[in-house]
This record gives sequence, C-alpha cells and structure tokens, in this order.
Amino acid sequence: MAGVLGMILAGGEGKRLMPLTGTRSKPSVPFGGSYRLIDFALNNFVNADLLRVYVLTQFKSQSLYLHMKKGWNVGGVTDRFIDPVPAQMRDGKRWYEGTADAIYQNLRFIELAEPDEVCIFGSDHIYKMDIRQMLEFHRQSNAQLTVSAIRMPVDKASDFGIIEIDTEGRMIGFEEKPRHPKCIPGEPEWALVSMGNYIFNTDSLYRELGIDSEDPQSSHDFGNDIIPRMYPKGEVYVYDFSSNKIKGEQHDNYWRDVGTVEAYWEAHMDLLGDDQKFSLYNRSWPLHTFYPPLPPATFVDSSEQKVKITDSMVSGGSFIHGSDIYKSVLGYRTNIATGCCISESVILGDVKVGAGCTIKRAIIDKGVEIAPGTVIGEDLDADRERFNVSPSGIVVVAKGMKVGF
Repeated sequence: MAGVLGMILAGGEGKRLMPLTGTRSKPSVPFGGSYRLIDFALNNFVNADLLRVYVLTQFKSQSLYLHMKKGWNVGGVTDRFIDPVPAQMRDGKRWYEGTADAIYQNLRFIELAEPDEVCIFGSDHIYKMDIRQMLEFHRQSNAQLTVSAIRMPVDKASDFGIIEIDTEGRMIGFEEKPRHPKCIPGEPEWALVSMGNYIFNTDSLYRELGIDSEDPQSSHDFGNDIIPRMYPKGEVYVYDFSSNKIKGEQHDNYWRDVGTVEAYWEAHMDLLGDDQKFSLYNRSWPLHTFYPPLPPATFVDSSEQKVKITDSMVSGGSFIHGSDIYKSVLGYRTNIATGCCISESVILGDVKVGAGCTIKRAIIDKGVEIAPGTVIGEDLDADRERFNVSPSGIVVVAKGMKVGF
C-alpha cells in the first residue's frame, strides 16, 4: 500500500522469558514448532500487502538477523523491502532508551521512505490483524495517532496501558501500567488495554519525537510519554481490535502477550486440541516463516510400545520411536526414543530425549540432550535444583543443557 511505512520494534531483551532469552532476543524466540515470535507481526504486514517494513533490532540480534535473512528476503522488487536495522547509535554510543527513542534514532529511514503514515508495531505478540482495516479507521477518524486496543480482564490488565474513550472512539484517558486499572464504564470486570500498535501521521510523529527528544525528564517511551502528551489535544483515536475481521477465521480475535513463561506455555496449549483458540491453518491468512530443508516427521512403533500422539503438533525432521505424546508441541528435529511419555510440553527443536523419560508441563529449549530414564515435571522441588521453574510449575530446561548425564 503506497504511502505507508512499517516500523517493527524488535529489540526487546525479554527478561521475564528467561532462560529462553538467555542467548536470543525475545522476538526471535521459537513458537509453535515452526515459527519465531516476530513472524506473526511480519505476517500481519505481508498479508495486508504492506511491504515497506523496517525491523529495529538491538539485544542479541544474531539469530533474529539470520532468520530474517533466510525467510524474509524481499529483494529485487522495486520499493518493497523487509529490512532488519541494527541500533545505529547516531545520537551517541547508547542503546535505545525507550520505544519512542528507538524510532527517533531511526528517523532518517522514515525520511528516505517519505510515507504519509507510519505503522509502529511490537514484535512479540501472538495474533492476526489486517492492518489495512486499522489504517482505514485512522484515516476516516482524521486521527494524528491511532492506538489499537483490546478488552482484558481487570485483574490481568496492570501490565498494560489502560485506555479510556468517548463515544466516537477518541482517547480521553490513558495510564501506563497502573497498579489498579480502571474498568470499562458499566463493565467492572473488564479494562480496555493498549496492544502496543500505533499508526501515526508522519508529520505528527516528527513533531512529537522532536519534542520528546528535548525533554530531559522523559523516558522516551510511547506509553509513558508520547501518548499522555498527545491525547489531551484530541488527536488520538482508539481502534477496537475486536472489529478486525479476517476471512476464514473461526474464532473471536485472539491476542496474547507472551512476555512470561506462563503466557508462552499457555499460548502453545491454545494451538492444540479439536477447537484451537488460535489456528495456524487458515489458507486465507498464510503464516510465512523460514522452513529448513527437512524430511517429514516420522513415527515408528517399537517392539514394546506403539507410538501414540494425541492433540499435538510435530514439526519436520522429528523422529518418534514407540512413545506417547499428549498435548505437546515438538519443534524441528526432535528425537524421542522408545518408552517415553511427554505431556503438556513444548520442545523447541534439535532435542534428543533418551528412552523411558517422563516429561510433564515443561519447556525444553534447543540443543538439549536428556538421558534415558529422566523424569521432569513431577517433582518440582527436585526440578528447581536443576532448572528454572515458573510460579505455576512450568519447568524450563535451558538451551544446550545435558540432563542426567
């Protein structure tokens, strides 16, 4: 779509997702067996035919850069690109100090593209959005800034920006991550929260980032600084994500911030079963990524036990030998020896599990080798001595660990 530039913020450390972010940035964390978190934001742009996109990287960006180089190369097409941009440090030797500062340090790329609107989106949420529909709302509202929003239970809303709107969809209140979020009027159990996706008119973006850069008290963040300064002027409108319609979707609009181990695990469980909350199979909204050249997943019965796989997803190059897999997601090249029972778990790939292992409610990162007879997820006190265990009891085995050898 002419006149529109995408800027995807992909520099997050993802401290709450440790140890999965120990060697990689949060947007490059694998998801759903075959994807990485950033793929969902990128697919939202590509499926909306918005093919002028910069991806702003920062911490531990090597795996993200390689993923984009292999899977998201749009070279050779005039004025269409999806380019990763490392931190330029044009304003001194410093990392981005906030989301607004990340855009400010890369204003030169916006100037070169000469867009009418700039779509600034996060990169670590699981959802599908036709961005063209949000753009249409932005233009019809004559907004200077449009913020996408979703309803969320009040008791889960304190990690997000809380929005108040009038009857026309204009923002009349905003508070970033309050301890006690305000509810939607007349709906005490629900709050309206920002999804962290913004569409700016380019002139307004230049103006606001210029003001912000000169404010020594600013944290240089859209949620903390830019939005609170803009909405009292009546320039900010709120786009209702629930109104976004995608052909072929069977469920209400799904959106999940996978910023914690619990949310990451729960989002994987949402992919499974007979009635998935989030589907990877909508042909009208294909989910592109980098697919390595691998053979199909292979299942072989052993003399003692047949393979049994229920409510699960198994990626290419995997080999399952005489084991039970229940409600689990297995990434590329997962090798499961005979006599294992794996349930409610996420294996990110390139993992070897020895014979007779039991793994329950666990996340196993790449390159892990697990010795025969190992039990993970049944004795959480014992697991805490070796692994990270989340408050709800999800065991996380860090990348490259040798377990039980």
